[in-house]
Amino acid sequence: MMFSRPKPGESEADLIHFQNQFLAARASPAVKIVKKADKRKGEERSTDAERPQLQDSKDVVMLDDFPDVLPALTPGPPKKSKIKSACVHFSDEDPEERLENHDQHITAVFSKIIERDTSAEAVTMPVPTGDPFPRIFHRSEIKSEVKVGSGRKSIFAQKMAARRAAEKPATAPSAECTQIASAPLDILNPEGSAEEVPRSSNRDNKADDIFTSQRPCIITGEGLGSQKSEQEAQAIHKENLEKLQSMSQEEILKEQERLLAQLDPSLVAFLKSRRSGNVDQKNEIKMEQNRPEEFVESLTVPQCAVGMSLSMQESGLEESVRRDESTKMEITDDDLPVKPRKEWIHMDNVEFEKLEWMKDLPPPRQKKTKKGMQARFSLKGDLIPADADLPTHLGLHHHGEEAERAGYSLQELFHLSRSQLIQQRTLALQVLGRIVQKARAGEFASSLKGSVLRLLLDAGFLFLLRFSLDDAVDNVMAASVGALRALLVSSDDEKYLDWTFSWYQGMAAFPFVPNNEEEEEEEEEEEEELTGAEKSQNKKQTDENKPDADVARYDAVKGLLKTRIQHRLRYILEVVRPVPTVVLDILHILTHIARHSSEACIQLLDCPRLIDTIVREFLPTRWDPHVAEPGCLLTSLHGVACAAAMKFIRVLASGGRNATARLLNKFEMKSRLIRFTAEDPQDLLLPREEAIRLSTEAFRLWAVAAGYGQACDLYRDLYPVLVRILQSLPELLSTSHEKNPMFELSVQRAAAVVTLLVHVTQTAGYAVELHAKLSSCEDGEQIPPPPITWNQVSGLQPFLETSMKKFLQVISWTETWQILQPLTTTYMIYLGVYYSACSQQPSVNPVDFLEELERLTSEVLQPLLSQPAMHSMWDLLRPCSALCNPLSCSPAPESVFSIVSLSCTGGKPPLSLVGSKSPFPFLTALLFLIDSITHIHKGLISKYSSVLSIEGLKDYLHQSWQTAPPSVTPASAWMLRHEYHLQYFALVLARKMAGTCPDYSRHASLHHCVAMALLSRLLPGSEHLAYEILLDLAFNPEFLPEGKTGGPEAADFSDILHLGTSAKLSQPGSAAVSSSKPTRGALLRESYQNLPAIRSCYLSHFVHLQPALVRSQASYQGRNYLIQSMLLPEVRGPILPSDWPFFPLISLYNKVTNAETRGAVLNSLPLDLVNTVTWNLQWVLLLESWRPKTLQSIPIAAKLARLMCIFLTGGDLFLEAPIHCYTAALLSVYCQPKALDSLNLDAPLPGLASFHDLYISLLEQFEGVSFGDPLFGVFVLLPLQKRFSVHLRLSVFGEHTSILRALGVPLQQFPVPLERYTSPPEDNLNLLRHYFRTLVTGALRNTWCPVLYVVAVAHVNSFIFSQDSTTQVGKECQCFRAGSFGFCT
Repeated sequence: MMFSRPKPGESEADLIHFQNQFLAARASPAVKIVKKADKRKGEERSTDAERPQLQDSKDVVMLDDFPDVLPALTPGPPKKSKIKSACVHFSDEDPEERLENHDQHITAVFSKIIERDTSAEAVTMPVPTGDPFPRIFHRSEIKSEVKVGSGRKSIFAQKMAARRAAEKPATAPSAECTQIASAPLDILNPEGSAEEVPRSSNRDNKADDIFTSQRPCIITGEGLGSQKSEQEAQAIHKENLEKLQSMSQEEILKEQERLLAQLDPSLVAFLKSRRSGNVDQKNEIKMEQNRPEEFVESLTVPQCAVGMSLSMQESGLEESVRRDESTKMEITDDDLPVKPRKEWIHMDNVEFEKLEWMKDLPPPRQKKTKKGMQARFSLKGDLIPADADLPTHLGLHHHGEEAERAGYSLQELFHLSRSQLIQQRTLALQVLGRIVQKARAGEFASSLKGSVLRLLLDAGFLFLLRFSLDDAVDNVMAASVGALRALLVSSDDEKYLDWTFSWYQGMAAFPFVPNNEEEEEEEEEEEEELTGAEKSQNKKQTDENKPDADVARYDAVKGLLKTRIQHRLRYILEVVRPVPTVVLDILHILTHIARHSSEACIQLLDCPRLIDTIVREFLPTRWDPHVAEPGCLLTSLHGVACAAAMKFIRVLASGGRNATARLLNKFEMKSRLIRFTAEDPQDLLLPREEAIRLSTEAFRLWAVAAGYGQACDLYRDLYPVLVRILQSLPELLSTSHEKNPMFELSVQRAAAVVTLLVHVTQTAGYAVELHAKLSSCEDGEQIPPPPITWNQVSGLQPFLETSMKKFLQVISWTETWQILQPLTTTYMIYLGVYYSACSQQPSVNPVDFLEELERLTSEVLQPLLSQPAMHSMWDLLRPCSALCNPLSCSPAPESVFSIVSLSCTGGKPPLSLVGSKSPFPFLTALLFLIDSITHIHKGLISKYSSVLSIEGLKDYLHQSWQTAPPSVTPASAWMLRHEYHLQYFALVLARKMAGTCPDYSRHASLHHCVAMALLSRLLPGSEHLAYEILLDLAFNPEFLPEGKTGGPEAADFSDILHLGTSAKLSQPGSAAVSSSKPTRGALLRESYQNLPAIRSCYLSHFVHLQPALVRSQASYQGRNYLIQSMLLPEVRGPILPSDWPFFPLISLYNKVTNAETRGAVLNSLPLDLVNTVTWNLQWVLLLESWRPKTLQSIPIAAKLARLMCIFLTGGDLFLEAPIHCYTAALLSVYCQPKALDSLNLDAPLPGLASFHDLYISLLEQFEGVSFGDPLFGVFVLLPLQKRFSVHLRLSVFGEHTSILRALGVPLQQFPVPLERYTSPPEDNLNLLRHYFRTLVTGALRNTWCPVLYVVAVAHVNSFIFSQDSTTQVGKECQCFRAGSFGFCT
């Protein structure tokens, strides 16, 4: 049904008629009323579905598609009142009256409406003018002056304010000012005497300010009328003052506390801010209106002084701030760099405050504070001193913090690195890269507090560079690549790794994986029961699930690989094609990543087109010949052969034999090897230095491949080339006197060639063995033999031996020898490998071969050992040793654990292990050659006996084993591995001398101590050396001459004379054995005779190292076909722990503990358990008696904890006669006065989480299976000494009092003086109560536990008789004194 709409001219009656028709038709309205929620109240309104339907009687007019609320003009939400919802309620207020007051009914609202009184408002008519519009005015017609106010005003605002002030009637401001100015007079002197007013500006008594205030601060009365409002507010204020004056100070404070407790804190804060705001507003009004022409006449001099006093009293802080601002704005025309002229438009009024930034900077000054100042750097990355006054034209000043100081802080550089301006981003990244480079060089170590690198990494510098790599601008990418290289790559590390490549086992290196102890602890808690493969897989999955930032915090390279940095670097090389500098930086970064681990090498190989791009673009077989022209400036490195690219491929090949095979076959590196090794560096169309480096890296890559037994087929093709090179090596002597930088590079290239021949010879040496295995019918993996035979490599030995003889003739020429030493070292290594492999060849004539060894010994090696230059080299061992000088391999100041670096404090000077004057590489190679010769020809051993008598070697060995080794870091592990090689070969020579030389016994003790120290220091990858030392050195009776020369008898004689002890230490008896115990000498004699069994016991307990031993043997024995990678295992610490002599005991205890933890019944202990424990105790007794210094690194507490494992393993195992005897003998050693003085149970012990928990387990075991054994009892009593933790004694007297009945160790058999238990007196009241309770109740008796009985009586009596009867404690003890006399002994 359609209804007509109202038309113009219809009356109100017509509208009502239309409405009635609409309602009668019951038609649905076109719109609905929707009342939205009030956002300020935050209350939810009901939806349309919940709202009742509109009634027909309601008159509703709404429109479709039209918002109910007009859109807000500003995006901000409506202003909320902070105190609107806060209501003040008093305790004595009537609820009904409160409800009536807050009634919101419409009648209540209408009844409270008060209209504004406008009767007193002045009505002014506009001034009539003859103009049709108001007359305009120019600002120049109005006089204004710059005023120092609370805020800054523009010139226009100042002009308008002056105009409004001028238009006001002259009488109104004067009266108002008089009223305002006279208020302070009335406040301070109500009677009108201004002279009696005190001028104090302190505000100690705030109540006086309240009583003397004549105007209210909170209530203004606005809205009630201009006159009545002031009168009403004044009346309220007066009533409040009268009420306050009638109250005392205590009543005022009490009422104030009651109000503060009831009022909302936000309301209190609002009222306080309102009061302080009014005070500031009054002061501001005074300053604005205090003009000479208007106010000076109405204020007298005393009034002005009082007004100023009030202003300072009320807002001293604000005035001081304004005073500082006014001081800053005191600028004149002379201070302006450009003087304004009259003809300049709108420059007649100078706004000095806006020109303040153009002033000259104040001179920098050193702040007199103990806090350090922020470091600032120049654009070259240099640190700028805090007091440096640099000129501004250098571009180092800016408008940031400390504008007077030149330079940029790290925070500002970070900010600039994310700027929208390309130049700023590039400059910031370049400066950060230079800062990092200088920081890694240690230039800031003495000037800055803290580590710059650690600060940058914590701030996210690594990911800042990663994000910058994704920038589309070439300059930003180049700067980020340079900074990333400075952060990751150390030029010194690469230099020394290349330097040691040709050392003995120098091709193998530790991976650059950080040793993260925190991460390891977290992983060990989760992976306690996992196998090795499961742990590796679990760790890989954990790293994949971690965020990039968490991974980078422990390992920067792994974090970068998670961000797929290799793909971005490939894109830059392939698509962007940057300048040569950026290309070299990228290749160095990739080389560092390849050194990280085998997993990193695999990721680089799997990156699509990365290796293809590098091989195609930077290792081409043909390139532009103009590159080799002198002065040629390369604009692009693409299409030109590069030594850095070849080095990257070589390091990548070191990651594993599979990676090497992929590089040689898939990426066609064999053709590149032929190209760059067959041609002489002089003929390569490259600069001379680059050509030599490229050829050197090509030979090193070939040597790495030959180390896996690969690429040996190239040896046959390039045999003439190798012969030509070997023939030219003696020519290096003729150019050695020339100071030519190319000479050192040529020596390194020659050393790389000889290193290649070393590995080719090793590979050919096992060709016969592999042929025999292949022809046999043995099951298992069949390894194909190499493509070369022994006859093909044996012909090169004469060339190398002849060249070595010539080089050894210049050993006395110091400077020449330092340069030729690396090449001579490789000659020695080659000969040692050659003779070892030659002795295994069936085609070699043994007689001729032995004669050749004799000739080499008599003609070359013996004359060499007798030369004075050789004695000087032996003397340099100690100064260059890292073991004798632990600080030489301490980490650099800027070392961070997430980025592996080989940098050390002080660098690597010439007199260091890897320095230019280091004798270690040559002497290690010499001892290796001697070991190979003496291993083949036993009759030549006596010819080299003089080596062990050299004073320099003896002094070095003596000092090295007594000095504590440096902590294991990447740098120390890398250097110590080479030093351990020299010690090992010296010990091998000593082992051979021990069986042949009759006078060797004088060196046996020294060499045995060195062997024992070396066992606990060898690092992963040297398991073969540890096995050989255990097999032939550590348990060799020849190295323990005391067993044959009266050592057991001397021990018995010492015990008889009580040497080294203050009293005779009698050993505790046994609960099972009543026969007499053997003497310590008899035990030592028996232990010495059981050395072969002891050796077998230890070797069987180290069987878990068998997989690592196989890999290590393949490397040291030259079985190249078994080597899987040139990267050594990750360094987590030494192979064997420092307490390895106790390892069988610890192994048995862990086996028992793990079984009990799983709830299993332990029935699988070894059948020879008694023998195993006995052999372990015998070995420890031998060491403690004849080699005590070798166990000094183990704390006495740790030794006792290891012996306690005997009582916690196998029930009554300790009652076995041999175990009981040897344990008692060791206990007497550990109970000597010096040992007891060094005993510390409170310090953390290696391998033990808590000694308290171990002791509780010992108490529980004693309660169960001790049988009152005195030896077991002594171990229980040892930790109860007074100087140890009181919790140990409370455990016995509080929780395990039952053991007091069985702890019957006689005083005569107790090896510890009782003074250590009774002195000083006990001061723990809880323990004293336990002492007294056990004595009173009879739980502790002299017949049951004599030792603790004496201790308890002594402490209780000392405590009771030392108390004063007047003290509270003394009163408590009065009841004890009567019975305490019965306890005295």
